[in-house]
Amino acid sequence: MSVSVMTAPERLDLRADFPGLTPGWHYLDTAATAQKPQAVIDALASAYGEKYATVHRGVYARSADMTLAYEASRRRVADFIGGSEDEIVFTRGATEAINLVANSWGDQSLNPGDRIMLSQLEHHSNIVPWQMLAERTGAAIDICPLTEDGLIDCDALEAMLTEAHKIVALCHVSNVLGSMLDAKRAARAAHKVGAKLLLDGCQAAPRMPLDMAGLDCDFYVFSGHKLYGPTGIGVLWARSELLNAMPPWEGGGSMIDRVSFDGTTYAPPPQRFEAGTPHIAGALGLHAAIDYVSAIGMDAIFAHEAALGAEAREALSGLNSVRLFGPAESAGIISFAVEGVHPHDAGTILDEEGVAIRAGHHCAQPLMDHLGVDATARASFGIYSSSGDVAALINGIERVTRIFG
Repeated sequence: MSVSVMTAPERLDLRADFPGLTPGWHYLDTAATAQKPQAVIDALASAYGEKYATVHRGVYARSADMTLAYEASRRRVADFIGGSEDEIVFTRGATEAINLVANSWGDQSLNPGDRIMLSQLEHHSNIVPWQMLAERTGAAIDICPLTEDGLIDCDALEAMLTEAHKIVALCHVSNVLGSMLDAKRAARAAHKVGAKLLLDGCQAAPRMPLDMAGLDCDFYVFSGHKLYGPTGIGVLWARSELLNAMPPWEGGGSMIDRVSFDGTTYAPPPQRFEAGTPHIAGALGLHAAIDYVSAIGMDAIFAHEAALGAEAREALSGLNSVRLFGPAESAGIISFAVEGVHPHDAGTILDEEGVAIRAGHHCAQPLMDHLGVDATARASFGIYSSSGDVAALINGIERVTRIFG
């Protein structure tokens, strides 16, 4: 793996590690999904090739070896985020992890009159499961507003929270604005009224160091594919005392202690929440991805992406036709609009220039309503991004403005 040591003004130079980044193509959609380093691709090929076998069931050597590798992946995730391996549940992604909490912890914890706190900038995956829970239980949902520059307003959060609130579910880093939550303050506010805090870490896990004890949250979720790992694998971290008290939400093999027609007893966490054959190769691929980013260093990754975000923001702000959204300091994610041009049209023209951005509502339609737009254009940087990508973006936007006058 070719890794540059991060000392200003040096930047990471990792593009050669990513076979998907073909010459002349500027990938600026990492917030949607990250390109995969060769190390992850090799880990997946090996897991599906010479190492492949089922886990937890076979008595033959290869199955035992794969079981050890699968559980080693769980330990690696725990080390990466500062948790314990018995607190790590593998899921299909962050969406499933939030649904797991809503369906298991939520169904047994919420009653009519209880309240759920969300924010204006949440991803649909951190809105819809709570709406469904509210409909089932008779709970109500409150929405924390944003500051003028697009941060979750922690002053308002503290003022709005009451003892009726049982869960606060917030985005750690916005997938649209790149704005960062003061997570420790949010945890203090939630716990002061006896509420639990769930953090959606999809955009934070690939970009910054994580420590569950330091964050003091109760649930944390993220997806592997945004962390340079495979699709179809995600993580729920939860405090062990919460997991131990939560009932299973799916039934099947692997999550049981004993089954009879008279009744079934369940395995302890985390197995209780992993019904059926797991995504074995996905877990091993996630392990490889975490090894890859850890070798670079999460502080270095954050500095690299934030610097590129600042560079792009400064360049875009020099174009009179461009409107920028969100705070000046962001985690390498920038949303913008070109005056008189639909984001889809801008994205199409940029694609002709070899620049791949995201255009749309980014699964955050309530935030679009708040911003007063139907959609935005979004550029999001990764560890493989460079100033050359920023230059290509600006050149492409200038062409957009020329075409549309």
